[in-house]
Amino acid sequence: MAALAFNLNNAALSLDGNAGRVDILHNISLSIETGSSVGLVGPSGSGKSSLLMLLGGLEKATGGTVTALGKDLTAMTEDQLARFRRDHMGVVFQSFHLIPTMTALENVATPLELAGMPDAFDRALQELKTVGLGHRTDHYPNQMSGGEQQRVALARAAAPQPDILLADEPTGNLDGANGTAIMDLLFGLQDRHGSTLVLVTHAEELAQRCDRLIRLEDGRIAQLQDAAE
Repeated sequence: MAALAFNLNNAALSLDGNAGRVDILHNISLSIETGSSVGLVGPSGSGKSSLLMLLGGLEKATGGTVTALGKDLTAMTEDQLARFRRDHMGVVFQSFHLIPTMTALENVATPLELAGMPDAFDRALQELKTVGLGHRTDHYPNQMSGGEQQRVALARAAAPQPDILLADEPTGNLDGANGTAIMDLLFGLQDRHGSTLVLVTHAEELAQRCDRLIRLEDGRIAQLQDAAE
């Protein structure tokens, strides 16, 4: 039996809003194998990004359990979750979340420095070269295009060689050509590091590149399928 990157058992998520308690995810049970790629698809508001947040420990399940790499995320404190993400996960968002006062190299190297890696800048430079930005290391985010900023964000996520890569609409702010290039890079990084990749996307052609699709509707799993089906 293959090792599991994630195992969810009746995971639920409810949040307090202005109108009261809102149930976002309902009884999600699924397993994701180590090294596989999974696309989360479904209409807007179906719970795709919320499920990704549960997987990353950025939201804590209000019911059931979420296990990542054999560790129960629902039992961890915020500090423990932050350390677990630092040591095991890379996260890429639709909005790039780069630090505007830092160069591309500094944006990639800083998380590595915080993790105590002595070769942080060497590794950051290598990762920027991998995503085609070896010539942009000293540029700040406002000096780069959206596609270039997303490449920096990808390099930052991949530089620690994480066990898990999570991506939330990584091509959502990009045109078609840049979006395709970013997805090529993302799958390439997953393959190079042997990471488990979970991505949220509205683009069916990108989702079809994953090993498996999970279709959500109204906060529930509506369909599980191999992408080739």
